[in-house]
Formats: sequence, C-alpha cells, structure tokens
Amino acid sequence: MSLRARITAPEPAAGGRESDHLVPVYRAKLLEEIDLAEMSALAASERRTRLERVLGHIISREGPVLSTAERDRLIRRVVDEALGLGVLEPLLEDPSITEIMVNGPDQIFIERAGRVEPVPVRFASNEQLMQTIERIVSTVNRRVDESNPMVDARLPSGERVNVIIPPLALNGATLTIRRFPRAYTLTELIGMGTLDERMLMLLSALVRAKFNVVVSGPTGSGKTTLLNALSGLIPEGERIITVEDAAELQLQQAHVIRLESRPPNVEGKGRITIRDLVRNSLRMRPDRIIVGEVRGGETLDMLQAMSTGHDGSLATVHANSAEDALMRLQTLASMSEVKVPYEALRDQINSAVDCVIQLTRQADGSRRVAEVALLDSHGHEDYRLATVSRFEALPVDADRIVRGGFRCFPVPERVADRLRLAGESVPPAFGVAAFPAELTVREAGQR
Repeated sequence: MSLRARITAPEPAAGGRESDHLVPVYRAKLLEEIDLAEMSALAASERRTRLERVLGHIISREGPVLSTAERDRLIRRVVDEALGLGVLEPLLEDPSITEIMVNGPDQIFIERAGRVEPVPVRFASNEQLMQTIERIVSTVNRRVDESNPMVDARLPSGERVNVIIPPLALNGATLTIRRFPRAYTLTELIGMGTLDERMLMLLSALVRAKFNVVVSGPTGSGKTTLLNALSGLIPEGERIITVEDAAELQLQQAHVIRLESRPPNVEGKGRITIRDLVRNSLRMRPDRIIVGEVRGGETLDMLQAMSTGHDGSLATVHANSAEDALMRLQTLASMSEVKVPYEALRDQINSAVDCVIQLTRQADGSRRVAEVALLDSHGHEDYRLATVSRFEALPVDADRIVRGGFRCFPVPERVADRLRLAGESVPPAFGVAAFPAELTVREAGQR
C-alpha cells in the first residue's frame, strides 16, 4: 500500500475527546505538507518520527489551542491512522495485553493477566473497521470479502490475526488479534506459579533423556509458552526442526530450522499444510521435531516420527485432561487419508508418547501445570497413565485468588530404568514405585 493510501485510509474513532473531530482535518493537512517520495524512502521508525515532527509544526502554526495532553494525543492519533492500525495501535503497544477482540465497530475487549475486560475505545464506523481489516490482510497478500469471509493472517510483528465478516458474523466484522507470546524460561514460570522446582528437575531429566512429550490444555492455557520453555532444555548441538501454523516458538539453540504453514493464495492455490511440513521435516535429518500444535492428519505422521527414531520430540494438542489428550491424538490420527484401525492407532500412541503435561487456566486467570502423567502402557494394552505430579488447589478465598501446591508421586520403575540408561536420575521427590502404584496409575478414561 502506498504512503498516500495509508495516510488517507481510515476515518478516526469517534467519541469521548474534543480533539477527535480534528483527526481527519490534520491528516489532510499532513498529506499536503510532506514529500511522499522522501517519506517512502525512510525506515518505519524514522517515518513516524518525521511525521510527528511535521504535524507538530502544523499544529503550532495553525492552531487550535490545545492542552499538552490533547496536542500529544492528536498527533498520536493522526500518525497512528497514517502508519498503524488506528485505535488498535495503543493496545498493540501495551505489553500487558495478550489478546485484542473487536466485536464490531462499537465493542473492543482485551485480555490482560488472564482476564477479559472491555476498553473505552471504538471505531468510528463499520467502514473504518473494514479498512483496518483490509490493511492487515493485505500485508500477507490476502483478501477478505463476502466470497472469502474468513481469514487467518499474521502481522509483521508476529501477532496472529483472525477475521470473520458478515454474512457469517451477525454482529458485524469481527477481528481477533493474539499477541506474540514472550519467551519465558522455566525459572520464570516457576516464579509465576506455573510449576515448581521439583517438577522442573523431572521435566529436565525427561527432555534430556529424549522422552517424547505432549503438552495438552485448553485454549489460552499457555501451551506454546511452556513448549517454548521446555525447548530450552534440549542440549546444544542437536538439529531441531519446528513446524507451526503461525511461527511463535523462539528457540535459543544454534541449530534450529523453522517451518511455517502457508494458506492458499487469492486463487485458492499454493496451500502448504502442517502435514506437508511434518512429512518434509523427516527428510531433513532432524534430531528432534517440535510441532506447535497437532490438529489433523499430521498427527499420524508425528506419531510415526516419534516411534521411529526421532525421540525427544515435542508437540501440543487441545484437550481438557491427560486422558483426553491421548484420546484426541487417536481421533486426530484417524483423520489421515491412511485408514489405520483404531486399535493400531492406540498401539502407535503407546509406542510414541512418553509424557503428557496437562495445563489448566485457573479461575483467577493464572496458568498452571495441572498434571504431569507418564504413559506406562505399551503394545496392545489400553492406555495406562501414571501421575507423577499434580496441582492440588485450595478453596478460593474472597480475593478470588487460586492457591494450592504441587504434589509429587513415585515414578514407575520402567520409566526410572529408562532414565538411568540415558544417564539421568529420578529426582528424590519422586522416588520409584514398583508397577503398579495404586495411587498414581489409572486406566485412561477412568478415575
């Protein structure tokens, strides 16, 4: 999009401030004052600084008389409309906001610290909202209209975007922006209460010993954040290939290959799926494969990779419990065009998956590891899970803060033997239980 088009695009958001009606006036004056060719040659940060300076001179020269706060706000609004996403720009710059949800032009919600709350800003009209949406999708060579009313995209800064418009969205054009998650270390997650030091010692041993780990949890429970932190336990020197729908993982190792799926173009061609990338990654001599999320037929390819020499792989899946995670993997693997008997899929999962880390989002918005369960079944057996760590919550007080602690259980002997063979030891807090350990082992789907 040309600089002139960006500056003349959306109308300002209405409501609440006396200077709002001045935004289109000074946007037009700014357009008359600047040299478009010169501005286009500048970097984005320099372009914003230059526009703010020019607009400040215009306001000082021509008025009106405004307070310092109103003057700064007017300059910010005009430049945001010109270069950014208008009323959404301050929200995108707030690092405490993890999600922005636009439900039509008059209603904007955000998620901060796990809680959803409305914000007192809005778009001036549905047309301005649609112009903002079109600006977003155009950056990834996509279009949104009645013939293509649903779009997934990613902003250049990494935020994931979903758009759905009428006639599918009855309340008006709906825009959801999920912020690019900051890469937390496991030590930082301990400080946030997501897990404790004893659990960290066990997970460190499991990852170094090349156990295949599945991180499970509902939407917004922190699966990608934990997956990224766990990847930091992978030793240097291993070749790691990440496969994601929208690239979010931020691995720090030196030998990392990042693959990202691609949606179809405007002609409906050129789509590259997660499954395509997982299959291709197997030809790239990986030591470990990390799949941001399995959600379809690629699950079968991932399971086959885990059980045929690519130990230590990591993946996430949407599920509400460790047992549900296994059943969901089985269901997703059955979605492949390769017709595999359901029992054979169970055997494949028994062979491939070693550990399920179940995350939960608490009532107060905090994210915690609800359970770490080791798969202690094999071959043709039904799934058998051994809980080795579990978060036990206390009754919620008047302040609505969820408190509690992590309880440790013995590690099954077979798992302990495998850790020892890999040069790792079982952390003292977990001991070793001769199988079966009545308190820690359960059949999947039973309690």
